[in-house]
Amino acid sequence: MIIYYLLTFLHVVVCVILILVVLLQSGKGADLAGAFGGGATQTAFGSRGPASFLSKLTTGAAIVFMVTCLGLSLNSARQQASSVMDATKGGRAPAKSAPAAKSQTAAPVPTSEQIRRMQEEAEAKQRTAGAQSQPSPAAATPAASPDASGKSGGTQTPSKGAQSPAPKKP
Repeated sequence: MIIYYLLTFLHVVVCVILILVVLLQSGKGADLAGAFGGGATQTAFGSRGPASFLSKLTTGAAIVFMVTCLGLSLNSARQQASSVMDATKGGRAPAKSAPAAKSQTAAPVPTSEQIRRMQEEAEAKQRTAGAQSQPSPAAATPAASPDASGKSGGTQTPSKGAQSPAPKKP
C-alpha cells in the first residue's frame, strides 16, 4: 500500500515539473521572423544543435511520467474488485421478502365514452359554480367600474353615456 502512495506522490510531482518545463521552453521559430515564415531555411526535422538542459529535463520527466502511469495502472489492476458492503461490519445479505399480494378487485379502465361523459359533467359543474359566484351587475359600485375611456374609475364617476357591460352568460 505504501508503494501506491509513493507512486502517486511521484506521479503528481513529475506532472507539475513536466508542465513547468514545457511552458518554459521556446519553440523552434520563437522569434518574430518565425511568425511570418522567416524560419523557412530549417528542414522539417532540422537540427537545432546540441540539446539544451530544458529539453533533456523534459525528456527525463516524460519518461518518469510514463513509468509512473504504468506502475499505477499495474498496481490498481492487482487489487481485487471489492464492494463497500464487503467492508462494513455485519455484512449480512438483506432478508428476502415475499412479493406483494395482487389485489383481486382491480379498478376497471374507463372507456373513451365514459371519460367524455365525466369531462362533460365536470365542465357543467364548473359552469354552474362560476355562474353562482359571479356578482350581479347591480351590486357593482360605480367607483370601481371602468369609465368610457376604459380606465379604472377609482374616485371618478362614469360619464352619462357609458354603462358597465353586462356579464356574458355561457
